Order: sequence, then C-alpha cells, then structure tokens
Amino acid sequence: MIEYARNAMTLKVSHFSSDQVGGAGRAALRLHRSLQFSSEVHSKIFMQEKVANTDSSMNIYEANSKSQMILLLKKIIDDLPKRLQSLSDDVPRSCGWASIYTAQDINMSDSDIIHLHWINKGFLSIEQIGKITKPVVWTLHDMWPFCGAEHLVSDDADARWRQGYDRLENSNTFDIDRWVWERKKAQWINPITIVAPSRWMANCVRESSLMANYPIAIIPNPLDTDTFKSMNKAAARQLMNLPMNKKLVLFGAIEDARMVDKGWDLLKPALIELSKQGENVDLVIFGQSKPTESLEIPMQVHWMGHISDDYSLAALYSAVDLFINPSRQESFGQTASEAQACGCPVVAFDTAGLRDVVENNVTGLLVNPKGFEELTIGILKLMQNENLRIRMGEAGQERAKNLWAYPMVNKQYIELYKKI
Repeated sequence: MIEYARNAMTLKVSHFSSDQVGGAGRAALRLHRSLQFSSEVHSKIFMQEKVANTDSSMNIYEANSKSQMILLLKKIIDDLPKRLQSLSDDVPRSCGWASIYTAQDINMSDSDIIHLHWINKGFLSIEQIGKITKPVVWTLHDMWPFCGAEHLVSDDADARWRQGYDRLENSNTFDIDRWVWERKKAQWINPITIVAPSRWMANCVRESSLMANYPIAIIPNPLDTDTFKSMNKAAARQLMNLPMNKKLVLFGAIEDARMVDKGWDLLKPALIELSKQGENVDLVIFGQSKPTESLEIPMQVHWMGHISDDYSLAALYSAVDLFINPSRQESFGQTASEAQACGCPVVAFDTAGLRDVVENNVTGLLVNPKGFEELTIGILKLMQNENLRIRMGEAGQERAKNLWAYPMVNKQYIELYKKI
C-alpha cells in the first residue's frame, strides 16, 4: 500500500521507474528530488531495485520490498515471448508482459497522480497500466510506449510505429512487435498525459498510430545545477586521476562502447583522423569498464567505469576539454546537458533530442549525422581553439541554469499536475 502523511491540499505524486543506473533512471530520480523542495507536491518514487546511497527519508523505495529472486523471475518471464521469434536486428525490445506492481495496489493508494518513467524489465505490465484508474503522467525516455516491443527504432516515414503494425509480408512467424503493439492499443483506454523531453520526441508521439491523440507536454529533463557546475580543471583532473599535459575528449556509453545507437562506429574513424592531425589528445570513456578487446585507435584511452554519483560525474566533465555525443538518436541528450552545465562544450550530431540540448555554435557544435567527416571537423575546430571552448563552456553553464535547473523544470511539472 502506498501511503502519504501530508495535508489534504498537497498533491501526492507516485513515480514508478524500473531503471536506476541508466539515463532514464537518473532523470526520474532527479525529478523526484527536485519535487522534494516543493510545498505543493509530495513525491515518492518506487524503483525496481534498491538505489545506492539512499534511504526512506528521501522517499525512495524498492519495489514492494520483494525478494531479489522474485525480481529476477519477473525479468525472465517478461523476456520469454522474445524466444518465439528469431530477430535479425540488434534493436532492444521489451514485452511488457510481467509485472511486480498491480493496478489494484496503485488504485487503492491515496496517490493523486501516478507518474510513469521507464517501467520495463517485468516492473509494470501493459495490462496493469491499462487498469490504473488514477490520472497517469508518462515521461518518455525512449520510444517503447508508442512502438511495439522496440525501444529505439527508425523514424522513417514508413516506420511501423507510424503505420499501425500491419502483418509482415511473407512471414508466418510470430511477430512480437505487432503482438505488443496490439496489446497496448487494446488495454490503454484511459487517457494518459505524455511528457516528451524534446520537440523531436513530441513530434514522434503526435505522428504515432498509437498515441497521436494523447495529451502531450514538452518538459526537459531536470538537472541539479548546484552539483553539475564547473570546477577547476587541474583539481578535477587530479581528483579523477587524469593526465595534466594532454587534451582530453570524453565519450559515454553503457554496456558496450561500440553500440551502434551511441555512434561508436562513426566516432572511431573521427578519432583516428584526429590522431593523424598531431593533436596531443587522449580519449576518456565513462559508463563501462575496459573491454577485453582493443578499441584499435591510435591514442591512449582512460576507462573510468560506471560513475554512480553526480559529484564525480561533474568532476569528470570539468576535467576534460570536450564532450562528444555521436548518438544517432536521443530522446533528450542528458549527458550533453550535464557536460554543458559543467562548462564543457559538446560536439554532437544534429538529430533528435540533441537539437534541443545543444545550441549550435553557442554551447557546442551540431554536425551532419550521415558520416564521420563533419564529426572530425567539429572536434578539430574546438580542440584547436581554446578561446572558443571557453566561450562555449560559459554559454553552456548559463543555458543549463535557464533551462534545466531544478526550479525551472519543477515549476513546469507542478503546473501540469495541477492542470490534470
């Protein structure tokens, strides 16, 4: 049972997020924490697993206090339907089949608003979401809510999520994407208010066959600009054990630095070309440990591993000279916003949510995503011009305070809650 102890005039919001280590989980936690400063909202967040360095006084809870064995079982059950179809692509998928929480528990609580974030891995099923009778807000951290089983797919004009998942031609096999989409269409009868963190994501929702008529608001992901701020570069490098006499470029990836959607296949040739120019540059990678195989690039690589706390992450952004985000698709571009808040200019592809985060030629550079050539030119332009990097870094800090600081985003969400 989800209970609150506040006066009757306070809006009671329960957040649900099954992710706590990725970008979606960070964004959900930051929104929850920003709402702790409001007297108008009492916020709780329920997550799949225990979050490090938190306690109940922060209103952060492990899912129903279930055992880890049950959590693991739910994840396994949720993945079972994927075994019925042989998939040739590398698109991440979720079935939304198993569920730790039930709509009955949620409906019996005294929550005023249910706020969903990333709810996969057997956390909250399609069917249980459809049975929630309380007002629901859903912040989209990827495309799964309006797609089939896919999390990230093409936004081409003939993409299936636009057309409605007709049966695949010349195929008699189980179509998991169609199966998941049809369940969503059948179950999600009650209106859900969608929050898109970028204009690109909002446009995708409006053009989708599933959610085109859903109410939608565009609100960026929040950022604690009291934590994410610039610090002395030499001190930051000493803290992060990075060399003092090198130019440093930063890249972030979770699980595998060569993930296609993170753009490693385009960043790698750009870095090789960068080394040919005689620049005294090292590469810094965070989000994962050093892999067993070599990256095969002619420069030293510093592997920072997964960084769990924001203070260390802010120090890392402050320590480097440039952050590179070569993702082909980002719902927002949270790492790019973090870097700018710390005075680190960004080179990114001119695509998706990154267009809202990076102000081209002001806080960084947006380059053509069709190949690595313009990415190389953009990196070289900034690495060879320290004054430009400083100017963009200062503009990025100001942009972060004006757009993503807790009070700015907090206000927009409270207005949305009240409207609902």
